[in-house]
Amino acid sequence: MFEERALDGEVDSVRDRHAPDAVVLDCQRDFETLDPAVAEDLLLLTEGLDPLSYPDEWVPADAPDELHRFAGSDFTIGMPGDGGVAWTRQTDPAVVLVKPRLAGSPDDFVDFLLAEALVQVGLDLPEHFLGFFEDRYPDFSRAVAGRLDPAGTYQLAAAAFDAYVGLHSREVFADWDGDLPRLFDAWHDAGERLEPRLGDLSEEIALGRTEFSAAAELACSAVKHALEPPAPFAALDTSAYREYGAEYAVRWAEKTLQESD
Repeated sequence: MFEERALDGEVDSVRDRHAPDAVVLDCQRDFETLDPAVAEDLLLLTEGLDPLSYPDEWVPADAPDELHRFAGSDFTIGMPGDGGVAWTRQTDPAVVLVKPRLAGSPDDFVDFLLAEALVQVGLDLPEHFLGFFEDRYPDFSRAVAGRLDPAGTYQLAAAAFDAYVGLHSREVFADWDGDLPRLFDAWHDAGERLEPRLGDLSEEIALGRTEFSAAAELACSAVKHALEPPAPFAALDTSAYREYGAEYAVRWAEKTLQESD
């Protein structure tokens, strides 16, 4: 099920700097939740497993089933929509998993995703928005109730957390200029491809052409590329958000979606 992946020079340098003990593995199939037999395969390549679980009261009753499973006792690495590279500290040492859905993707793109995951492992931030919001997630859900359905609430929370992580990771990516030129170019190129999609996003929301939560996902991804998100998401690209985290995100959601009524 798992096979250790050889890293090229630049990605290996990122691992040395940010997550020197992390193990990078190729996976034979796509997955989020691992059944016990497959988890045993992972134990062959790590020293131990300590699956995450969260209190039931952190997850609203109407939240998507995937979030209930993640908060429960199932061993889950990554969530639907997280992409082809996932990472976790639920193992000792941490692992980064490359899923087969990335087959055929450009090498530079895959290497950037690997380097990004290794940076995130080393940032000591939660690996999912539920660990970021903690007991404030029900407050976040209530703040958008009546405006977003549970799936949209999940998408918005994931986007807001993505912006928070981006506030911490983008300075690392920017520092690649010079000594890690291929990774820096991949980061910069991804931002250049994203930038044209940001210009009309506020108008698309206002005209109902793009759902708010889908727009948030796009806008908040701009943060890690050092691009300015459009309103109202620019408020998540601030030092105040970096300092106050989940509390700030809840207040932003309350204010923003009330004003959009």
